[in-house]
Amino acid sequence: MKTRQGISRRHFLATAAAGAGTAMWTGQRSLLAAPSTMGETDHFWYRLAVDGPYIDSQRDSKAFGFRDGMIYLSEDNGETWPHRAEFPAAENITFSCILGNGNILFATRTKLYLSTDQLKTYEQITVKDRDGSDYLPHTPMNPERPGWYFHSLDGEHTFDVDGKEMLVWGNYCNVLGGPVPINIYYSTDQGRTVKIAYSFGHNPNFHDRDAKTGRPLGDPDNPVICRHIHSVAYNPAENAFYACTGDHDRGNQHECHWLRGTYDADSDTWDWQVLVSVNSNSRYKSGGINFVDGQLYWASDANGKNGPPVHDRGIFRCDPADLTDPSKHTMLFNPEYESANMLIEDGVILSAHYAPASPYHTGIIISPDLGETWAQFDLKQFGRRSPVRFHRKNGDGWFRVDLRTGWIARSDVLFIKPKG
Repeated sequence: MKTRQGISRRHFLATAAAGAGTAMWTGQRSLLAAPSTMGETDHFWYRLAVDGPYIDSQRDSKAFGFRDGMIYLSEDNGETWPHRAEFPAAENITFSCILGNGNILFATRTKLYLSTDQLKTYEQITVKDRDGSDYLPHTPMNPERPGWYFHSLDGEHTFDVDGKEMLVWGNYCNVLGGPVPINIYYSTDQGRTVKIAYSFGHNPNFHDRDAKTGRPLGDPDNPVICRHIHSVAYNPAENAFYACTGDHDRGNQHECHWLRGTYDADSDTWDWQVLVSVNSNSRYKSGGINFVDGQLYWASDANGKNGPPVHDRGIFRCDPADLTDPSKHTMLFNPEYESANMLIEDGVILSAHYAPASPYHTGIIISPDLGETWAQFDLKQFGRRSPVRFHRKNGDGWFRVDLRTGWIARSDVLFIKPKG
């Protein structure tokens, strides 16, 4: 668990060229790495991650990865992996985040772990419910399908709130892996304590009951239900968080909501208000929430069959106070197909198509000038992939993006570097 030997791309390639075929990581299968698939468009360069640890998250020059019962930390944008630890459940990792002080919070399907010393050690973290009690995973009806308690669809979860870093995210779940309750989680102490900020109600369309206690999953006292959370983001101009959820209408109940939450640090309490509850043929069925200069940006994946034949979708901008009034929204671009992942950094807007709902195989949407001009590209060589979980640029200037088969099954990691 404390092995310190470094692994580099050069080592991968040299070994592959020599045809050695020997295991490069002690106790693991042979890794014969090939050079990263490279390419470029008029607006960006792109490459697949080289064969090595699956790079699950990045921050500045650090990257966290896993493979074959091991977890890894790089400090040079994935060039080498000098820090590692045995972690038998590595292939079940569904979430990770590198905190500002270097702590790494990561999760399997039902458990959270924290390392504070570059993976020399790690410990399990028990989530605290809103009343301060331990929030424990339910006993699943099918032990092989315990659900995804911590998996996210967006990639950025840390925010500067009044000069202090907060970690806030929601789980994208109830698609693969089994039924789970839907929560917004938060930490104010670099991952040492993780708590529930908001719990959605019991959704009988996706939730079963605890196999041991018979209790329903979700907050039984909350009438607001959803299938999963698409995005959570922070607006410093309001000192408020926004969250949006999916997916469809279930009888007379909506699953698509926008919520606004404020946090009181003195009392360690949240106040959440539901701003919008709508059907799925709406621009509010969305994700990719971003705030730039006080303006709210988001991408819609409206796809319901409960409205006009032309879906109410696109990439939008408005003043946060005007969110509930569509007449005050500006549509910046209409990709014509579903898109609910988006990240904005340094004036570059990066978004993507969902492969099951688009003729694009791997569709990338980009604006280099904060929405003034737009382009779309189909990276067909990667097959039908849905880009999700966008991470901000690393120390070498590359965005990190998951490529998922369908729209959620893990496949590859793509890096994108804007030109200009």
